[in-house]
Amino acid sequence: MDCLWHASVIALVLLFLGGSDANPAARRHGQLDVNHKKQPLQTSRPYNIAHRGSNGEIPEETSAAYLRAIEEGADFIETDILASKDGHLICFHDVTLENTTDIGNRTEFAARKRTYEVQGANMTGWFVVDFTLRELKSLRVKQRYDFRDQQYNWKYDILTFDEFILIALHADRVVGVYPEIKSPIFINQHVKWSGGKKFEDKFVETLLKYGYKGKYMSEDWLKKPLFIQSFAPTSLIYISNMTNAPKLLLIDETTVPTQDTNQSYYEITSNDYLTFIRKYVIGIGPWKDTIIPPENNHLGPATDLVARAHALNLQVHPYTFRNENKFLHFNFHQDPYAEYEYWVREIGVDALFTDFTGSLHKYQEWTTPHQKKEKKCRGTPA
Repeated sequence: MDCLWHASVIALVLLFLGGSDANPAARRHGQLDVNHKKQPLQTSRPYNIAHRGSNGEIPEETSAAYLRAIEEGADFIETDILASKDGHLICFHDVTLENTTDIGNRTEFAARKRTYEVQGANMTGWFVVDFTLRELKSLRVKQRYDFRDQQYNWKYDILTFDEFILIALHADRVVGVYPEIKSPIFINQHVKWSGGKKFEDKFVETLLKYGYKGKYMSEDWLKKPLFIQSFAPTSLIYISNMTNAPKLLLIDETTVPTQDTNQSYYEITSNDYLTFIRKYVIGIGPWKDTIIPPENNHLGPATDLVARAHALNLQVHPYTFRNENKFLHFNFHQDPYAEYEYWVREIGVDALFTDFTGSLHKYQEWTTPHQKKEKKCRGTPA
């Protein structure tokens, strides 16, 4: 990894943000011609989505993880958006801090441990909604999994949504962003904004501030590519009146109901529901083991979910592809390239969320000249 290049880009991002102060409000970024003469987004093959950045190598959702993913060839960088106590939007996956930060060693925050109800169950920990942005910025992030490289632990802080967007905008080619409206029910319960605004309002306002707009494959979209994702269908429906940018409904495992409407997996993957939700979204993002349920770590029979979604002109972006043997089913013989080959050629998905952007990019570069089929632009207006 070119540390000097990463440092220079991070410094540039902070410069445009006006420093790393606890107020990350951007200034005049909508007028920046950041995509002038840039290499355009590739649209001829399934999208390479850097899941929380290149987090197989570097701690998730950090500046270095996203810069690494861009360096490795990501089409989109993906992030989870939550909110601080004082209403700033941050890039962080869990509603609690202990799994990936040093909060447990920070004695000044020991008394902040709380128990809240999250998606119908009590959860205890240090919650992001109990800390201001300045306090969250004082924490340092670590690798989630102990079997991954630990050398980058404690080197990076938590990013704001603004900082994340600027990393994409100042890349040397067009790189899309793929933010998730994370745990909106919980966030709206615990964080309040002036004027009665909701979490979803602040989320869309941030994207519009930087010029992210336009339907899928429109001229505006191709300049600043964006997919908005959420496990909460009501959030996606709510923002459909605020932005025409493409949206995807994330789908959890078969035992987990939707967090906002309490609908079952089988209900939201039915033809009737897919027909309804396609008025608001251009695709779905299922956990890959629900598309092909495993049996004793071998692939079982494939469901018809991809075929039914495609029949309704919906894209399918499954998650999450990981290189480690513990995540690879035996059919792939410990070979992540074989897994990519199967999902791209046999299942025909439209994008892949991966922890290892470089591996997917290499696979695509090696195989693209030999692929006979052009990518179908599902989700475009009829």
